[in-house]
Amino acid sequence: MAAMTPPVRVLVVDDDALVRAGLTMMLDGAPGLAVVGEADDGDKVPAATDAHHPDVVLMDLRMPRVDGITATRRLRARPRPPEVIVLTTFDTDENILHALRAGASGFLLKDTPPARIAEAIRQVAAGEPILSPRITRRLMDRVAVQAGAYARATGVLAGLSPRERDVVVAIGQGRSNAEIGAELDMTLATVKTHVSHVLTKLGLDNRTQIALLAHDAGLV
Repeated sequence: MAAMTPPVRVLVVDDDALVRAGLTMMLDGAPGLAVVGEADDGDKVPAATDAHHPDVVLMDLRMPRVDGITATRRLRARPRPPEVIVLTTFDTDENILHALRAGASGFLLKDTPPARIAEAIRQVAAGEPILSPRITRRLMDRVAVQAGAYARATGVLAGLSPRERDVVVAIGQGRSNAEIGAELDMTLATVKTHVSHVLTKLGLDNRTQIALLAHDAGLV
């Protein structure tokens, strides 16, 4: 008999007790997920992570003592960190972009349907960061690409092979691995290998940061 796949372990971080309770109740009833802990501020994330060993952290942005951006940056700098999904009520808040640059694997709005939040957690845990095309493009388009950012991005991307560059462009356009494979005539394994090489060469944590870099370079 095949062994059962363990559930994705989730840590909920939000300063609103009602939000934490609602998320915990909703996610504990979702297939393949288990809420293993809660934290009411960003300064409690390290201890909660050490205590509960989550696979994914749902991170609020605005908290009294340590905000979600700072907490995400600190968490992602640790060895073998969990993935982070930022939760926010503000779809035009530029802080979301800073959170993605800090290493978050994506973000969702707090009014996202419960089933979509659960699916997003499973997707991120499986290595597919959440890039909502509507919100991501809306936020990216609000940020002017400054000369310094453009020069840095183009300089960094100059070290990629032509095929790796094609993959970067596709990621910047919000394509999934399967879509990239179909578009570039690659197997899924080849796409994953290219993505891994790009992350290593560019010193990035996840494909969300690849997308931001592609945007800074004016490729999308």
